[in-house]
Amino acid sequence: MRLFCFGLGYCALALARRLQARGWAVAGTCREESAQAGMAERGIEAFLFQRGRPLPEAALAGATHLLSSIPPDAEGDPVLDLHARDIAAARGLAWAGYLSTTGVYGDRAGGWVDEESELAPTGERGRRRVAAESGWRALAGSGVPIHIFRLAGIYGPGRSAFDALRQGRAQRIDKPGQVFGRIHVEDVAAALEASMAKPRAGAIYNLADDDPAPPAEVVAYAAGLLGIAPPPLVPFAEARLSPMALSFYRDSKRVRNDRIKRELGLRLAHPDYRAGLAAILRAEQGR
Repeated sequence: MRLFCFGLGYCALALARRLQARGWAVAGTCREESAQAGMAERGIEAFLFQRGRPLPEAALAGATHLLSSIPPDAEGDPVLDLHARDIAAARGLAWAGYLSTTGVYGDRAGGWVDEESELAPTGERGRRRVAAESGWRALAGSGVPIHIFRLAGIYGPGRSAFDALRQGRAQRIDKPGQVFGRIHVEDVAAALEASMAKPRAGAIYNLADDDPAPPAEVVAYAAGLLGIAPPPLVPFAEARLSPMALSFYRDSKRVRNDRIKRELGLRLAHPDYRAGLAAILRAEQGR
C-alpha cells in the first residue's frame, strides 16, 4: 500500500505515522527543501510542490491511496489546477480523500448541522472551500473514489490551549452564544484510516467531537489542568484576533458526527475537549 499526501501537514503526518507502523509506504509534498529533508528522516519520500511548481510526472506512480490537505487560494485549488488530470488517470487508486472544513456550513447561531445541511459559508475562506469540494467531487466522473472530510477546529500535541497559555497568547474571549466544534488530530487520523478500510466513493463525513463548546471554556479548563489562573475574559470587540481566528468567531454552530460512528464504526478516543486535553498532558508528563 502506498499513500500519497498533497500537503504533509499536521493531520497528514498523524495518518502517515499510523500507516507506516503497518508497513505502508508514504510519499507526499512540501513547500521547502528544509522540510523535504525532514520528511526523508521520517522515511517519507517528499516532493516540492506549490502553485507554479507542479510535481514530476512519476510522483503519483504506484499510489493506492491519495489525500489532499492543501487549502485553496485566491486562484482556486492548486492541486486540482495542476494535477486533476494526473489524479483522474491514476487508475490504481482505491481511495482518495480531501480535507475540507465545517466552515462550509457558515453561521447557524449555535444550531446543529450534519452532512446534509445546506452549504452557506459566511466568508471568502468558506466559499473557496465549497468551490474546492465541488472540484474534487467532479473527479468522481473520471472514476476517482473521492471522500470529503469536513473538519472542525483541529488540536493536539503542540497545537492546543496549553501551547497558547504557555506562550502567553491565550485569550478568553467573551462572545455570548459563541460555540464551535473541535477534533483531536489522532481522531482525524483514525477516521481517515477507518474510511480507507471501508471506502464509499462520494461519501462526505463531518469530523468533530461530541461536545461543541465555547472557546473561553476550553482555555479555562486547560489553565486549570496546568494549575495556573486563566486569562481574564476579554469582550469580543476588544480582542486582538488574526484574520484566521476572526473567521472562526464569525460562525457559531454545533456539528453532528453520527455518520462516522454509524458508517465507519469509529469510536472517538477523545470525545470532548476535556478528554483530549487530559491525554495531551499525560503524554507530556510521560504517563
